[in-house]
Amino acid sequence: MADIETSTVSEEGYASTSQVGEFDLQIDATDETGPNPNATLVATYASCYLPALRVGGSQRGEEDLGKIQIDASADLDDEDDLESIAFDVHVEADLDDETAADIAERAEGICHVHSALREELHADVSVYPGAF
Repeated sequence: MADIETSTVSEEGYASTSQVGEFDLQIDATDETGPNPNATLVATYASCYLPALRVGGSQRGEEDLGKIQIDASADLDDEDDLESIAFDVHVEADLDDETAADIAERAEGICHVHSALREELHADVSVYPGAF
């Protein structure tokens, strides 16, 4: 059995509902009934990076970073594929530049989404026509 299993269904159009554990996640390629897949990936990346930043802070002896806000932005290429992602990370704790840079670097090594964003983990796709 896999460590993570999801089920994604679309009755029609470009919107889908993914069952992730006990949660439903609405994603819509047209941004009408939910965020599009690229926006969802960017938000997921930021949502993973933020707690990784807290762990990186703890490893560096900074136990209380206070409030953290990540303003993420992304650029798309001509085919609407993600071309670049940038995080503006706002941390309540007063850190010097060296400590902030070290914590940010540690967070990259801790964040599972950061680690997953490479070609070797592209989906292995199987298509089953006429399944319904």
